[in-house]
Amino acid sequence: MPRIIAILNGKGGVGKTTTAVNLAATFSENKRVLLVDTDSQGSASWWVGRSEKGMGFDLAQETDPKLLSNLCEIEGYDLVVVDTPPALHSEALAAVVAIADYLVLPTPPAAMDLAVLIETVRETVMPVGVAHRVLLTKVDGRSVGEALEAQNTLMELGIPTCNAFIRAYKAHERAALEGVPITKWRGTNGREAQADYRRVANELQRDWRK
Repeated sequence: MPRIIAILNGKGGVGKTTTAVNLAATFSENKRVLLVDTDSQGSASWWVGRSEKGMGFDLAQETDPKLLSNLCEIEGYDLVVVDTPPALHSEALAAVVAIADYLVLPTPPAAMDLAVLIETVRETVMPVGVAHRVLLTKVDGRSVGEALEAQNTLMELGIPTCNAFIRAYKAHERAALEGVPITKWRGTNGREAQADYRRVANELQRDWRK
């Protein structure tokens, strides 16, 4: 049975799809990965659809809660990454969270974004008891202190948080427009952006082994 990782946040514009696609691509370097796009906006599907050489993982687009509840029975994959809709009370999200082995909650470190995230964790994540970590995204490399302060705040609240974080680079937008994951982007800051996701992937895998 595959491990099911859901990428979750009740707020849009936090880097959720970017995280889902790029983690799927990073893990696919040594695992068989399926990315499931459950967001009706279909951003992940749009991104993958622009690819000419393949992304390294398979894609499925599905919003039916009944079908999503059977993801844990799918065969042929080591890992299923699910890009969820930014709607905390959607049936699709509830179906995914119910079967997920792990949740990753991306959020920028800004105070307003953190406030929404904390509410999401308390309302949606803690009641079901699924293992989870917050991942700080869109971190300004010139003010890393803001990210460190956000990490400390979350940990003081008892919310598990990744030590690694994703810095803000134009490379993320350009990779999406080119139809490639960040692991295959060869432009400016490509190596730095790739390194961020590899650090996150390694940290998550260490957490799974505990």
